[in-house]
Amino acid sequence: MTVNAGAIPPGHWTQDPAIGGGRIVGEGCHFIDLLRHLVGAPIVRHAALALGRHPALAVTTDKVTLTLEFADGSIGTLHYLANGDKGFPKERLEVFCAGRVLQLDNFRRLRGWGWKGFSRMNLWRQDKGQAACAMAFVEAVKQGLPAPIPLDEVLEVSRVSIEAQRAVDDR
Repeated sequence: MTVNAGAIPPGHWTQDPAIGGGRIVGEGCHFIDLLRHLVGAPIVRHAALALGRHPALAVTTDKVTLTLEFADGSIGTLHYLANGDKGFPKERLEVFCAGRVLQLDNFRRLRGWGWKGFSRMNLWRQDKGQAACAMAFVEAVKQGLPAPIPLDEVLEVSRVSIEAQRAVDDR
């Protein structure tokens, strides 16, 4: 998954680990969560690398590649980058499986290769699923059902996000 996050000034609260936690904890966590959900298996190992230290770069911890290994053998890579061009898609997800490929751009355009009877789908507007997620939570509370996202998954993604942010902060 590639996130062309855009630059935020070094003094912005999201860049401050003590206030905003850093961009991996504050925003990157959502993409870690998405990969965890799509795979449907626990994250068993992860590694994070930030763009190398350079005097011209005030912040490098918002230019990160995070590799996730899942219990079922799947891998996921999150490229969270604040140094891209605005003309490039903000969020791109690519899934390679069983000789087939899906590519989702900005949660609006889905293209497929190797999927019999499917090659593309376009939405009129972007849908990242926030409304459906909130509705599922409210309905679960109203009906006394389990949370739509199990607590152990929430804690797992939070732990991985915090550990990844610390790994790039400590470089």
